[in-house]
Amino acid sequence: MAKSSADDEELRRACEVAIEGTKQKVVMSIRVAKSRGTWVKAGKLGRGHMAKPRVLALSTKVKGQRTKAFLRVLKYSTGGVLEPAKLYKLKHLSKVEVIANDPSGCTFMLGFDNLRNQSVSPPQWTMRNMDDRNRLLLCILNICKDALGRIPKVVGMDVVEMALWAKDNTPTVPKVAAQKSVPDNHADATVIEDDLNVTVERELVSQAEEEDMETLLGTYVMGIGEAEAFSERLKRELHALEAANVHAILECEPMIDEVLQGLEVAANCIEDMDEWLGIFNVKLRHMREDIQSIETRNNKLELQSVNNRLLTEEVDRLLERLRIPPEYVALLTGGSFGEAHMQQNYEACEWLLGALKGLEATKMDPAFAKMRAVKERRGELEILKSNFIHSASAFLRNYFAGLVDNMLADKNSFSQRGQLKRPDHADLRFRCRVYARLLQHLKKLDKNCLVPLRKAYCGSFNFLFRREVKEFSNELRASTKAPKNATLQWLEGPTGSSHGGNPPDSSMVAEAYSKMLTVFVPLLVDESSFFAHFMCFDVPTLVPAGNDSSGHKSMDSNDDDLGIMDIDDNDSKGGKNPAELAALNEALRDLLDGVQEDFYAVVDWACKIDPLRCISLHGITDRYISSQKADAAGFVRLLLDDLEGRISMQFGRFVDETCHQIERNERTVRQTNVLPYISRFATLATRMEQYIQGQNRDLVDQAYTKLVSIMFVTLEKVAETDLKYADIFLLENYAAFQNSLYDLANVVPTLAKFYHQASEAYEQACSRHISMIIYYQFERLFSFARRIEDLMSTIAPEEIPFQIGLSKMELRKMLKSSLSGVDKSISAMYKKLQKNLNSEELLPSLWDKCKKEFLDKYESFGQLVAKVYPSENIPSVAEMRDLLASM
Repeated sequence: MAKSSADDEELRRACEVAIEGTKQKVVMSIRVAKSRGTWVKAGKLGRGHMAKPRVLALSTKVKGQRTKAFLRVLKYSTGGVLEPAKLYKLKHLSKVEVIANDPSGCTFMLGFDNLRNQSVSPPQWTMRNMDDRNRLLLCILNICKDALGRIPKVVGMDVVEMALWAKDNTPTVPKVAAQKSVPDNHADATVIEDDLNVTVERELVSQAEEEDMETLLGTYVMGIGEAEAFSERLKRELHALEAANVHAILECEPMIDEVLQGLEVAANCIEDMDEWLGIFNVKLRHMREDIQSIETRNNKLELQSVNNRLLTEEVDRLLERLRIPPEYVALLTGGSFGEAHMQQNYEACEWLLGALKGLEATKMDPAFAKMRAVKERRGELEILKSNFIHSASAFLRNYFAGLVDNMLADKNSFSQRGQLKRPDHADLRFRCRVYARLLQHLKKLDKNCLVPLRKAYCGSFNFLFRREVKEFSNELRASTKAPKNATLQWLEGPTGSSHGGNPPDSSMVAEAYSKMLTVFVPLLVDESSFFAHFMCFDVPTLVPAGNDSSGHKSMDSNDDDLGIMDIDDNDSKGGKNPAELAALNEALRDLLDGVQEDFYAVVDWACKIDPLRCISLHGITDRYISSQKADAAGFVRLLLDDLEGRISMQFGRFVDETCHQIERNERTVRQTNVLPYISRFATLATRMEQYIQGQNRDLVDQAYTKLVSIMFVTLEKVAETDLKYADIFLLENYAAFQNSLYDLANVVPTLAKFYHQASEAYEQACSRHISMIIYYQFERLFSFARRIEDLMSTIAPEEIPFQIGLSKMELRKMLKSSLSGVDKSISAMYKKLQKNLNSEELLPSLWDKCKKEFLDKYESFGQLVAKVYPSENIPSVAEMRDLLASM
């Protein structure tokens, strides 16, 4: 018999090498053939299902107290080396099925319950012989039973037959056991190995079961022909055994009588005992009832004692909660609001708040909340709260009015003649700050009580702010030494007047406006922020005290106690309350409304002195607008927006008036020389560019667009009054516009666009005027050429000489009359160009354009003559160019 591959040590070592690093021990390795086909006959696979050589290896791995078992499938690589192909866990093995179609019985399938694709049939494994098959399957079953405690379902083979085979062949199947590895330098854990070999008979069928089966089979080995006869024989023997049992029972009757007599005596004793037990049970029940009654009375007494103690403690706490300290009553009803007594007032407010919260229905037991004493005490606290709020509100209203009256009575607090006074609110804010905490307590007591206080504060301080702004504005304008009339009347007066020189300096106007904003915008922002926090609006922290919106130190920055930021560190809110923000903006309008009129007066005054200064004023205002982002600066943002709109409106009026002057100029000007506004626009644009100084260009660019568009439209309308000289008038004006605006157009994109527009209009006017002069002197020559061009589109060139008026004779006559005195004609053309032109500096460029245009037309004429009259000779283009150059 050939040696089985399961005993091949080389194969086992190759398998161990293939799975090296997995910490698994190979229990058995055996060669098999893998296929997925169906057996048809003689153990041959169907077409397309060729068997592949594989090696099945059973391996185990010890992990703690558990042993894991695996079935590995290894295949041969190209070099004949084993490498892992598949790995199955034996804990998922659910079925072992021997293929019935294989006559040899050496093919089987292993079914696993965790395969993802159950629609694909599992692979079939074919062994070399039945011994290898039984040996492998027995090893799998033993490992499953030892390691997992169960065996899979076996289909297609008899377990008893396998047990008999195992007994005859006496192989030993290694059982899964713990492994022990010898400690070395690379391992710290110790694993115990047991070399236990278990026989197949003990694992599948026990020894006793096997002996019973052999006895049974030996007893009935003879005379058994059919299953029915065997069954009838067993039934007869069963009836015989039952009859024998009944007979044996009947033979034991004397013994049964003795047992029954003993049972009767025992029953009598039990009845006597039952009567005694009944008597004892009644007595015990009565005793139990007495004990229960005593315990109930005792429990009620204990419960009553505990309840009385707890009730006493609760009543003491309630009385403590209802007690009103007399010193707090005195402070809340008729206390003084002097600065020295404010700390005591704050303590009384805090106690009152705590007492009111303590008597809220949600803070007390519902039974206490309905008590008459609690209701009466709550009413008393409400009366105290109302009296305190009324007294504090009346004091604060009078206090605010008194502060403002003192400021108004001091004339040194305001600007006077010859002296600009920056408003100083340091002492004012410090005095208000003393009562900031009082306002916070009033808000906690009743939020609605702040509404009249805010109105009183706004009414008192609004008059002060308006007075300060008005006095400052009046003195600012009076002390500014501005020119009486710096307005650029750039359309009036003769060309070359003093307007072309340096205009009066109006920079002090912009400086005055900037000073107005520098002084009052930070002041108004700080006052808005102070008011928002002083009057306890639920808005985030807005502008830090001592800094204006532009990041500079404000005029109040010398006093560290002016800000409201540190009144209550826990009062700042992280989010925005839209309703509270709307209330704040409305209150700020009451506080600061009216100050805008004096700002408007400064803007109107500055724009009246020099309308172009609107550009500087617009830039100054825009910078302040971009820096005001805080919520408390809402009124200031609106004020700056209104100022910017008013400045834009004033500048728009100036631009509209200038456009009106241009249009009015159309009705009065005569078509001579260059229009005044064409040459003077560059002066206006230069001043406007000086006032921009890096700010937003939208305002100026819109003005440029409007002015230049009106200028060009008016220029075209004036040119239409005399069509004979229209082109000369246009080219001179467009040339003057380009010459004056050349430098600005290189740096201003909007002006560059109009510069190119003027350049195109200039070229068109030049082209029309030059063509008119050329045709005036050489009308017959170029009219003859035009007739030839018209005919060439309909007839062949060689037929043109036979047309009426285009014969060779007519050509010679025309050349004689047009070119006989060509030098005189060219001189006349130059004189005509010079006579009509008013700007001598344009003559050289126009004459060059005229000569070039004449040569181009003459060259076209020469090409026509060469095509139509090839035998005729005319003066060449080179001769004509030399003639023009010599003149």
